[in-house]
Amino acid sequence: MIRCKRVYDPLAPDDGQRVLVDRLWPRNKRKAQLQALWLPEVAPSTALRQAFHGGEVDFAGFAERYRQELAARPEHWWKLLGMAEQGEVTLLYAGKDTEHNNAQVLAAWLEDELERRGPSASPVCYL
Repeated sequence: MIRCKRVYDPLAPDDGQRVLVDRLWPRNKRKAQLQALWLPEVAPSTALRQAFHGGEVDFAGFAERYRQELAARPEHWWKLLGMAEQGEVTLLYAGKDTEHNNAQVLAAWLEDELERRGPSASPVCYL
């Protein structure tokens, strides 16, 4: 199962593997507090992130362009897919909007990939 959670929310026993999926490190958070792996390369490009936050692109356009970026660089999210095959994964993000953020798009992308692979796909380690 893949969950999304703000970095400012408390740790939970059912978080599983915690992964920060933002390109920038969150303010006022120390690495020890976060207890997460950081994969900045899986985040949207700087240009796309700035266009979304600047209002140049709505969420639907952001999600579509981010999915295009993910499709173009599978080597950045394979590790996450492997983690999700093994157990619980919580994607962490710093944004205030809990419904319209890169972690939600990434989670849906990973779920689609897991479904596409099917239950018969043999587990692969992407470390």
